[in-house]
Amino acid sequence: MDMTKLLDISPFAWHSIGSALLCGLIVGLERQLRGKPVGIRTSALICLGTYVFITAANLVHTDATDPSRIIGQVITGIGFLGAGVMLARDGVVLGVTSAATIWALAAIGVCIAVGFEITAIKLSLIVVFVLTGVDLLEDYSQALTRGVHKRYKGWRNRSPRSSD
Repeated sequence: MDMTKLLDISPFAWHSIGSALLCGLIVGLERQLRGKPVGIRTSALICLGTYVFITAANLVHTDATDPSRIIGQVITGIGFLGAGVMLARDGVVLGVTSAATIWALAAIGVCIAVGFEITAIKLSLIVVFVLTGVDLLEDYSQALTRGVHKRYKGWRNRSPRSSD
């Protein structure tokens, strides 16, 4: 069997797939090291899946179709995926940052699909900077952790309720 036929994944490109996996690795590693729900595998698959959907949509472009509508559908689908990682516990909503990270990963996948691979890698680094940089600011300044941004301490650290 001819090796070039075996490795051919047309209309997709190996360098774009590599970029999607790299971007997912960059963001997912930060999330995984912190024990968050969206780790390396999930991040890489979101970038890769978005790339594949957008590239495939561009292939079926005719005068009667609009491939940009697929981007809107991907955003909607990613919204449902993001909603799946959010929880409400003891009156505190958890997972909003993970949901926003999923949304950003899909945007990075779109960038790869439309040919901006280097930009996508830079955006991945910016996402990691935001995720870690804001955490450092919150650790430095107690004023940033008041109200809705107060860290959830879990059910074990709650004050006991009265039994009245």
